[in-house]
Amino acid sequence: MGGGGGNMEGGEPEFQIAPMIDVLLVLLIFFMSITSSQVAKIDKEITPPVAGAAKKKEKNLANEGIINVRWNNTRQQSTLVLQDREYPQTDALVELLTDLKTRNASYRVIIRGDKALPAVEVQKVMAVIAQSGIDDISFSALNQ
Repeated sequence: MGGGGGNMEGGEPEFQIAPMIDVLLVLLIFFMSITSSQVAKIDKEITPPVAGAAKKKEKNLANEGIINVRWNNTRQQSTLVLQDREYPQTDALVELLTDLKTRNASYRVIIRGDKALPAVEVQKVMAVIAQSGIDDISFSALNQ
C-alpha cells in the first residue's frame, strides 16, 4: 500500500523526473555548442548593407567560409578576416582559400562587408577569391 516506484497494482505509474532532466541537459549542451560556433563567425564591427530583396539562405558550415571585410574610414583601408584571422597580405588568403577549395570542391565564400565599404574594395576581395579558383560567391546583407 506504500507508494513504490513503478508497480501497476496502484493503478497509476509514477513519473520519473531524473531521466527528463538528463535529456534536457544534453539538449542544452548541444544547442549551446551550435550557437557558440555560429556566433563566432559574425563580426560585430561590421554593419551589413540593407537589401530589400535579400533572402535567407541555408547555412552549410562545412562547405562555406565567411570573409569579413572591415572598413577603416579614417585610414581609408580595408582588412580581410577569415576564420578569426586577419589577412593584411592577400597572398596568404589566396593560399588558404585554394587549399580549402582543393579539399572540398563545392566550397563557397560569403563576402560580408560593411555598408560604408567602397565597391572597389569588394572587387578586390572578389579578385582574391577568383585567384583561388572559387567561383561560388555570395554576399551578406540585411533585409530590413
